[in-house]
Amino acid sequence: MKFSSLLPLVFAALLLAACATAPKRTGGAFLERNIDIGGKQHRYQVFVPSTQAGGSEPAVIVFLHGTGERGNDGSKPTQVGIGPYVRAHQDTFPAVVVFPQAPDDTEWSDNVDLVFAELDAASREFHGDRKRTYLTGLSMGGYGVWEMALHAPERFAALVPVCGAVKPPSDERALLVTAVANEADPYAAVAKRLQHIPVWIFHGAKDDLVPPDDDRKLISAFRASGATNARYTEFPDANHNSWDPAYSHTPELWTWLFAQKR
Repeated sequence: MKFSSLLPLVFAALLLAACATAPKRTGGAFLERNIDIGGKQHRYQVFVPSTQAGGSEPAVIVFLHGTGERGNDGSKPTQVGIGPYVRAHQDTFPAVVVFPQAPDDTEWSDNVDLVFAELDAASREFHGDRKRTYLTGLSMGGYGVWEMALHAPERFAALVPVCGAVKPPSDERALLVTAVANEADPYAAVAKRLQHIPVWIFHGAKDDLVPPDDDRKLISAFRASGATNARYTEFPDANHNSWDPAYSHTPELWTWLFAQKR
């Protein structure tokens, strides 16, 4: 058979392969997924943007929930924080969003492998852009942002912790960033190791569950480290729920976030 007669067949095969690897979506959708970690099944959800909004290689956001969303139902993490905002903008939100769920009675520091396994699986399946992969979380998930970023700083193009901290919020709960727990100055340690990653920290001035003093020390440490893209927003009238004003009422957050690239 002549080479010229093979060209139509080759072209058709390439088209089929492209369709198989990057199916077009007319609207954004929340999809349920399962993953096996150490012989145990974990349910989670992934928001996948429309092709028009996200393109063929969309950005990826990992969202780490707070204490109240722990479990194994796979859906509670989508109901607080970034999830409601994405759902309200379902057809125009441009990024894949991965919603891991920490099992009951665990912290994010116990689930590092789980988070990265689900990030990797979703990025492969939905052709996520590894150069535009972002990490955000609220409360316990704010602590988790620092934990995951310190574990693999090369994975993330920007960090957005909301009402989190580094040290325990009280003597009654051992919630902390374990990666710097033994450092004499954990704030300086975080800033030194992550100073080259763009960061935007949010907190409520009236937060009585995770007081803002910790994040104030942290942003001071980032600025002292010479970080050139470290932002801090403190909402004067917000208590612990600073995630609604951060995600839903700070439109410049999204402009800033999607401009960051490794």
